[in-house]
Amino acid sequence: MNRGTETPGQRFAAGALALLTALVLVFLVAPILIIVPLSFSSGSFFHYPLPGFSLRWYQDFFASTFWLPSVWNSLIVGIPATVLATLLGTLAALGMWRARFPGQRLLMALVISPMVVPVIIVAVGVYFAFAPLGLNDGYAGLILAHATLGAPFVVVTVLATLAGFDRTLLRAAASLGARPLTTFRRVMLPLILPGVTSGAVFAFAASFDEVVVALLIAGPGQRTLPRQMFAGINDNISLTITAAATMLIAISLVLMIAVDALRRRSARLRLAG
Repeated sequence: MNRGTETPGQRFAAGALALLTALVLVFLVAPILIIVPLSFSSGSFFHYPLPGFSLRWYQDFFASTFWLPSVWNSLIVGIPATVLATLLGTLAALGMWRARFPGQRLLMALVISPMVVPVIIVAVGVYFAFAPLGLNDGYAGLILAHATLGAPFVVVTVLATLAGFDRTLLRAAASLGARPLTTFRRVMLPLILPGVTSGAVFAFAASFDEVVVALLIAGPGQRTLPRQMFAGINDNISLTITAAATMLIAISLVLMIAVDALRRRSARLRLAG
């Protein structure tokens, strides 16, 4: 609608909506705006105004035997869980996209249920399922659990990408003698790769930030960074935890930028096609 043809009521509604949106954004971002400056404080308490600027809490983080191993544990768990979630999620998305069978909607609901079911329920279920198999208190169980939590993100993003995929490309490749695996590798995968990669990024973020499952099934040697932060809040509150939180925020921002870049690349590919 042309700005000059808007009625006063429409302009007021647009202004009120913009104000409400700004207030919601401030409400969501306020915790970040509070935590990040505290990580550079020269004091020893959660206190404003800051007594001074210092990097002592980051130095404490990287020199600590309490915090640094938890970062490596998060990577040891997160990377294999992401690879497994990406593989299983992509295969599940391709199967549901290609096949048509009764109960497909129910199967889809079951596949993405880890996204909507409260994490504590998933964690308790995983604990009782893994305990008889001896998968608790080890990396294997935590990797499998995090892969289960991350796979739905891959399924959703890959299915969204497949929604715009032209099936005639597969038939054309088959008519030229290409085998199914070659068709997937040379024709389909390059076009759906942005969706696969976006799902992998979300799966890694879900694993790297997860704490509830880690609290139940990870042993002392598998403490991830979020679990260590939880323990730090309960045992001994230090501003080092604000440095850890700031780094988690930075990682999240990098992942968001990567997802946006992949989205833009996918849009360019669709326009080019």
